[in-house]
Amino acid sequence: MDHLVVVLVRTRNPLNLGAVARAMSNFGAAELRAVEPYGKAWREARSAVGAGEVLAGAKEFATIAAAVEDCSLVVGTTSVGNRELKHPLHDLTEAVPLLDERMRTGRVALLFGSEKWGLSNEELSYCHWLLRIPTREEHRSMNLGQAAAVVLYEMGRTGAQEVQSKGGEEPERNAEGHRTGSEEKKRRKALRENRIRSVEVEQGEGAGIKASAALRDLTAGKLAEMGVLERIGETLLEALVTSGYVGPRKTELAEEKLRRMLRRFSIQAADAEVFLGMMRKVVEKMKQRKDAAK
Repeated sequence: MDHLVVVLVRTRNPLNLGAVARAMSNFGAAELRAVEPYGKAWREARSAVGAGEVLAGAKEFATIAAAVEDCSLVVGTTSVGNRELKHPLHDLTEAVPLLDERMRTGRVALLFGSEKWGLSNEELSYCHWLLRIPTREEHRSMNLGQAAAVVLYEMGRTGAQEVQSKGGEEPERNAEGHRTGSEEKKRRKALRENRIRSVEVEQGEGAGIKASAALRDLTAGKLAEMGVLERIGETLLEALVTSGYVGPRKTELAEEKLRRMLRRFSIQAADAEVFLGMMRKVVEKMKQRKDAAK
């Protein structure tokens, strides 16, 4: 949970903000970030009972891009409703093992939208996939503080079950407090097997193939942080505008499409830096030729 970042987008009610902070403290998450919080909510929530430590370290950001810049996975929460989704959607119990696995290798951001509207389509474009709490069809939406508490409880419970599965004993660790190589390999193998079995049960024939594909990104290594992906998107957009593929008046729509596309690619951290350097060189040469042609 040390690698979990809870991001609240445009929160308006100080009671909700305080409730989220308190739930974070209850279940072991410490990093709270707020994007464009309503002024009153931000000021009054800082005195919330039981949430002082989390709120003292909370940070405010002007944009989602800035808030998730150092994260390698961004997951949005939604009640779905009548919305047409452009992302993979996982129920909470299905999502927790995926989140747990990715928090082992990088920082993960969990986004909650405003109380009134949730996350907009533009805000969802910053997400890799979406998470929902399986509520009654007749009443899908939940209070912000309650929804955060349910998700954080389920995530915290995974760690407790891991200890219990070993007969109540902590896994073997090295001097730095990390699992030894053999312990980490066993843990990852168990997570993969459990994940595949659960998907097979839920989805039936052929699900094993789908599960293996879903897990491929989790075991391949450290994925690129969102700050690097944003810079790649900006450079790609500049190349598309310079080449004439995207008109000056359509840059906003193209930017959102590029953001979604880059997140679907699951680019490795090392590859992202190389790709960014390549694209910057391409843009530089394109501009030079364009200037020379004038």
